[in-house]
Amino acid sequence: MAGSFSEAGLSRRFLRDETLLVLALSLGASGVSALISFVGSVTRPGGLKDQAATLNSSAAPGRPWLDLAWQLFGITTALVPVALVAHFLLREGSGLRAIGFDRSRPWPDLGRGTVVAAVIGSTGIAFYLAARGLGFNLTVVPEDLPDVWWKYPVLVLSALQNSVLEEVIVVGYLLRRLDQLGWTPTAALAGSSVLRGSYHLYQGIGGFVGNMAMGVVFVLLYRRWGRVGPLVVAHSLLDIGAFVGYALLAGKVGWLPTA
Repeated sequence: MAGSFSEAGLSRRFLRDETLLVLALSLGASGVSALISFVGSVTRPGGLKDQAATLNSSAAPGRPWLDLAWQLFGITTALVPVALVAHFLLREGSGLRAIGFDRSRPWPDLGRGTVVAAVIGSTGIAFYLAARGLGFNLTVVPEDLPDVWWKYPVLVLSALQNSVLEEVIVVGYLLRRLDQLGWTPTAALAGSSVLRGSYHLYQGIGGFVGNMAMGVVFVLLYRRWGRVGPLVVAHSLLDIGAFVGYALLAGKVGWLPTA
């Protein structure tokens, strides 16, 4: 727990540097990239809603097997920071179970995550449509993959990868380290939530604010439940719904914006 770093002989400076390195290799770097992308979008002629942010696109157009190899490579390598976090937590003698990412409570995790996804999903769609309509958001294109047999499996794997990476690092790991470093609960909540918003800034102001709000909810739920398992479930369902839903509905319903 919070005092385990002392028992392992790890100083606050060591844990601070470890945390910064993990973020620099993962979502902290994504935050900087998103900021640069956002600056490029707002300085480009035309409004934000006339520009598009594509989340899952082809890596080798016209070459489906090579494209599949690149998709699987990207999904796998994106999870390396999670393996690194697991290694650091194992060094403390606990592993990922310390943040509630294990199979000890599968049904409660699934049930709670499903309820959270249902509540946030409906609210999130309405917020995105409103933000885009007001010119605060780019048009988000969840997928632009070729119509091949592996399209939907890759979209599901991409959703699972996003969920595990974000919830393990931005909620479980980061809050644990900030607690150990002496941050107050309020400061830790703010840090985690702003970080979550930052790497969605490429979508526009709406993406930043909406995901920051989601980050606040997720941190509060994690504090209450002590597990990231339900959050991974909720995030997975949200992203699967967005990715697969867009693939099935784009161009077929009038309310769904397309690029």
